[in-house]
Amino acid sequence: MSMESLMVQGAACRCQQFLALCKLRVVSLIVFTAVIGMFLAVPGWPAWSALWAGTLGIALVAGAAAAFNCLIEQKIDAVMARTRARPLPRGELTSTQTLVFSGVVGGIGLTLLYAFVNPLTMWLTLATFVGYAIIYTAILKPMTPQNIVIGGASGAMPPVLGWAAATGEVHHDALLLFLIIFAWTPPHFWALALYRREEYARAGLPMLPVTHGEAYTRFQVLLYTVLLFAVTLLPVATGMGGWLYLAGAVLLGVRFIHYGWRLWRAYSDELAKETFRFSIIYLSVLFAVTLLDHYWNLPI
Repeated sequence: MSMESLMVQGAACRCQQFLALCKLRVVSLIVFTAVIGMFLAVPGWPAWSALWAGTLGIALVAGAAAAFNCLIEQKIDAVMARTRARPLPRGELTSTQTLVFSGVVGGIGLTLLYAFVNPLTMWLTLATFVGYAIIYTAILKPMTPQNIVIGGASGAMPPVLGWAAATGEVHHDALLLFLIIFAWTPPHFWALALYRREEYARAGLPMLPVTHGEAYTRFQVLLYTVLLFAVTLLPVATGMGGWLYLAGAVLLGVRFIHYGWRLWRAYSDELAKETFRFSIIYLSVLFAVTLLDHYWNLPI
């Protein structure tokens, strides 16, 4: 193999390592909900500048926040099965490289938002970065079992960012979208924490199953699925959601509550994994139905 081929392969491998820091599956869901927020904010199509620059800018800052999260949690990641293959625990990247990467990528994203979208979106996105990468990761996560409840506020921001990108303001309907993700976050992450409880205990993280036990956590998952169901009906009350949205919210909500009930009454790690996977499908489909309802225009 030629030296040139080896250099190309090395560069490709290094790019893959940096991309792994960005947690692309998580970022894809963040970007998806942000784009939905853009479309819901306007009766027609969002402005092209808001669509491309807003989507790219939010994606870059989200990736930068994920990389910063990896930097802070590299020692924790090294003792957990699902994260020990990340570049930092494996020694493929250094802390300095990760910090520079996060700063450069995040800076480019914020610059795009300020220059091509609007300052409000840039500041809200920066606040979201600080909320996730610093307040949640560095302060709340190792301090309290309510980390995911309080820190969930930063994870619920993407549709608000998208709305601000399209309109330059934060509407009360955008806050309803925020509230849906905020209520969705605890049952989503606690389902994961239930079947990863031993790993979290070894890592010294006070996740709810570790501090309060499995039975308490399972009941909290059920309660939050019921709360989530109620929250998803609020867009119907405000007129943002019509018949199509209502049907989707009810069907998805009943299914999620059913998972919560089964977790509470007949727990197994496999069921917790299934619940975690369904929660991702739930949020994606709910937001997709919200968008379809927006353009289908069948008011109640």
